[in-house]
Amino acid sequence: MLTAQPIFTIHAELAAIMNLGQTPVGERRIIGITGGTVRGKKLQGRVLPGGADWQIIRADGAADIEARYTIETDAGARILVFSEGLRHGPPAVMASLARGDSVDPALYYFRTAMRFETADPAVDWMNRILAIARGTREARSVRLDVYEVE
Repeated sequence: MLTAQPIFTIHAELAAIMNLGQTPVGERRIIGITGGTVRGKKLQGRVLPGGADWQIIRADGAADIEARYTIETDAGARILVFSEGLRHGPPAVMASLARGDSVDPALYYFRTAMRFETADPAVDWMNRILAIARGTREARSVRLDVYEVE
């Protein structure tokens, strides 16, 4: 039986949505990641500016999400984050999120699968785990409660 233990929470600050329009695959969007914090029992640090979240809004209204960004721990270790996820919910809820309204995360589905890469021996354990996150979309940020899959 699989279990998951909480390891940290990411609070990523976001730039405005860059909408690239409707392509044959869906509506393409890019959202820059401008900073943020990482806090938890297994990791403390910050999200460095320069990452991004690439999204496809599908015909069924769901958002396919792929994000890449860098965490720097309080001790200076740098960790690459690769995250793929899905966000969906009732049309009225998704419209509220799109406007930047505060929406109860229980009203929509927002999950990501995460992998990490680092050269720093202090956090080398992250090279060998898979994580899942439950997300909350806020007006100009995302909160990810990250769990190590055991």
